Parts: sequence; C-alpha cells; structure tokens
Amino acid sequence: MLIKDSNWIKCVEFHGHECPGLAIGYKAALLAQELLKAQFSADEEIVCVSENDACGVDAIQVLLGCSAGKGNLMIRLRGKQAFNFFCRESGNAIRLILKPLPTNPSASKSERALYILNAKADTLFEVKKPSFKLPGRARIFTSLPCSICGEITAEPFLQTVDGKLVCTDCAAR
Repeated sequence: MLIKDSNWIKCVEFHGHECPGLAIGYKAALLAQELLKAQFSADEEIVCVSENDACGVDAIQVLLGCSAGKGNLMIRLRGKQAFNFFCRESGNAIRLILKPLPTNPSASKSERALYILNAKADTLFEVKKPSFKLPGRARIFTSLPCSICGEITAEPFLQTVDGKLVCTDCAAR
C-alpha cells in the first residue's frame, strides 16, 4: 500500500488497485468532508455530481456513501476531473476542480499516485461553487411491461406508439 491509512485501504479494496485516479477521488472526498463538515451519507444527505466516470468516483462512493443506486451520485460527463458536492442539510455546495499536476514522463503510476496522496488539498484542487442547483431527491417510478418485448420498464421510459406502451428500445426499432 502506498499509504497506511484505513480509508485509503478501503478505497483500494473497493476499486481493485492503487492508481492516480483513485488518489484524486480520495483527496477530493476528504476535502469535501472537511469543507462541508460532512461524513458518510447513509441516505441522500450528501450528493455528488461527478463530471467524469473515472477511477476517482470509486473513492467518493466509499468515503462519502454516494452511489447511483441511492440516487446521490450522478455522472454529468464533461471529461473533467471535477466533482460537485452538495449538503442537503446545510445547503452548502462546492465544486472541486483538479489543477494541472506536475508532469514527469518518467514517473510511474505509483509515484504519481503517491504525489497526489501526499499533496496538500489546496495545491491539488481549485474550489468553486457549482454552476447548477442541487439535484432533486431520487424518485421511484411505477414500472409497466412493454407491449412488444414484455420487459418491465420504468414509466418515464415508456412511450405510446400506436396506442400501446412501448420501451425506448422497441420504439427505436
């Protein structure tokens, strides 16, 4: 292990290996906890809208309890190492954007990850406000069978075609 921190070890175990991307998410999650005075989100207390679907998102799941299944982890693909965190209770929100990292073409993945893990948060991230509002709470929809394939589909993803409810895939055929 690159560092002997129990939270890092949990992140590595969940993700499967140590890498710079996981280290970015780890440091972002720790900074979000500090700035928002937040802990692990048992339900939807903390919401993360990540602007990437890379390795760092796994650390955010482990440390902050944000997950797609609970509806408090959303991916808003922009190709940026940026993470928007919202605290429902306090109304506070931050956007963490990774600053350019020093480039050393001969540095290994482990060396790059160790640099990130040991760097101070303010050298790694720019802190801003998100450019959008806190997303609504997760919604539960009625599910109905598609009249063509028979597969159970959440109602907002059904369309009426020739008077019948049809899933998105069947409607596209």
